[in-house]
Amino acid sequence: MPSALGQTTKHCSTCGETIFANAEICPHCGVRQMAPPSSLSGKNKVVAALLAIFLGSFGIHHFYLGNTFMGVIYLLFFWTAVPGIIGFVEGIIYLTMSDERFYEKYGA
Repeated sequence: MPSALGQTTKHCSTCGETIFANAEICPHCGVRQMAPPSSLSGKNKVVAALLAIFLGSFGIHHFYLGNTFMGVIYLLFFWTAVPGIIGFVEGIIYLTMSDERFYEKYGA
């Protein structure tokens, strides 16, 4: 619902009062509003999961998430089936993990 200034509104996550969509703190109850997950990190949970499932043998998902050491370990052992299996399982874990937990663990 646009306001007179052209800004959109939303409801406070705690008290439910109408506030500006870009408000960091609710002026009614003083609680900080959580930023949308996409603005917390440049990492996308679905992309990480797909990389793990399809390219997990090579550790591409670890490079994507910023864990270079594990990515190198996966590259060293890609000729075995172990990194592929682990990558597939990690991909399923990423998909079933909540957005908040994913961005808490892998966010910038």
